[in-house]
Amino acid sequence: MQIVGLMSGTSYDGVDVAVAEFTAEGDTLWLRPLGHRGLDYDDELRAAIGAVLPPATTTIEAVCRLDNRLGEVFAEAAAVGVALAGGDVDAVVSPGQTVFHWVEDRRTRGTLQLGSVARVAARVGVPVLGDLRSADVAAGGQGAPLVPAFDALLLAGGGAAPRAALNLGGIANLTVVAAGAPVLGYDVGPANALLDAAARRLLHAACDRDGARAAAGRVHEALLAELLAEPYYAAPPPKSTGKELFHARYLDERLAAVGEPVPADDVFATLTELTARVVADACDRHRVVEVVAAGGGVCNPTLWRRLAALGAGRWRLRTTDELGIPARAKEAYAFALLGWLSWHGLPGALPSVTGATRAAVLGSWTPAGPPHRAGHGSPGGGPRIMPPRRLRVRD
Repeated sequence: MQIVGLMSGTSYDGVDVAVAEFTAEGDTLWLRPLGHRGLDYDDELRAAIGAVLPPATTTIEAVCRLDNRLGEVFAEAAAVGVALAGGDVDAVVSPGQTVFHWVEDRRTRGTLQLGSVARVAARVGVPVLGDLRSADVAAGGQGAPLVPAFDALLLAGGGAAPRAALNLGGIANLTVVAAGAPVLGYDVGPANALLDAAARRLLHAACDRDGARAAAGRVHEALLAELLAEPYYAAPPPKSTGKELFHARYLDERLAAVGEPVPADDVFATLTELTARVVADACDRHRVVEVVAAGGGVCNPTLWRRLAALGAGRWRLRTTDELGIPARAKEAYAFALLGWLSWHGLPGALPSVTGATRAAVLGSWTPAGPPHRAGHGSPGGGPRIMPPRRLRVRD
């Protein structure tokens, strides 16, 4: 079965596209990567997304317009995925762009992703899975993170000692896998979210490319103390977060609390140290022996060096590339896997991660567009299949 996975994260800089071929053999699921690509959002679309994100106010008209604009972008991304697969896929997973995660009293009440799934289905003519988070929220979960289901299968069978999968996107999330223990996964804190907010404020750029400004600066201890005082870090999992907490105004308030100007390079150095520190603290807390990382943050050499230094002698740091999964496209491959699970009626969310009362089958299928080709079947229409216990990557 060939599935296109799409992913646009909290950095809202573009869409990652990945195509995977899945083959089930007993309790092992084989994944063969068929290709991946990134499609950048243009400046106007990034601005439109930023304009609806908290703490900004918006209108239902703006949300409607953005939903359909994003739908066209995801449709184009899905078409790219179909081309990467040679023109033949069974399904597309399009989780959309998260614009709000409604959390009150540490309980998730709702979540909203934009990106008209009907437009995607109309473009590619195969079933499209969208709205992946709502089923877990309805079951009492956080609706995030969802990638630990992929991590748990990929790291299965790696020995008794705890191992971790780390994603460094807008938010840093960690999955901990240990033999005989429930899978643990949660959002640790910001990875690129505050760094990118600072880049837009101070550099009028999308990011601090290659961590160059951070490398030129020094950690400002007073600012770091203000940032580390954030109550979110001390809260126990399950927990998830995003731009509803770690946004530009949040950074402005912490800078103002310092009471003195902080040079721009020092801001970037301090925010990089914040990300490295909260990730390393979480890894140490769970006594992991290895951290397998992915996401855009692995391409930031300043952040990568600092993480490696903090973990030296305690845990090995490497990327998912060494396991056959391109680090920049890991989450897109993970959502392709979630699509495979939902197609077969299997749960994709882990209650030990999200806090849900039950494991939910994720998403809603949109079977719009031209009739799909003979032999492609329909979601849930095939024979019952054994839930996989491990994921392996096939060259």
